[in-house]
Amino acid sequence: MRAEAEGRPEDARRLFDQAWAERSDDFDACVAAHYVARQQDSAEEVLLWNAVSLHHAHAAGDDRVTEFYPSLYLNMGASHELLGDPSEAERYFRLAADHAAALPAGPYGDMLRQGITEGLNRVTP
Repeated sequence: MRAEAEGRPEDARRLFDQAWAERSDDFDACVAAHYVARQQDSAEEVLLWNAVSLHHAHAAGDDRVTEFYPSLYLNMGASHELLGDPSEAERYFRLAADHAAALPAGPYGDMLRQGITEGLNRVTP
């Protein structure tokens, strides 16, 4: 994540791909795929990796992913919105909103709650 924050996308992509290659369980796969998605070159690839991340969150099926669901659903909604599918985007933004109670207080949770609200506002007639 440091490489990404420092504006070194090639290094970030390599490190996230390495995390994916070294995943040890579904939780690791969920987190790694989430970050791999952020480094993709096309909206279709981003959607694919967001879907992989969500799949592994469901497969992990434990409390480690509870706070992660709002972000995963938000990303799925954003991917569908970007690809021109507002109804599917709305479905995922609503799922994100349904799970927002799991978000922690503070800047991270606030950022996600705002993203969910803004996403719904963009795609809801």
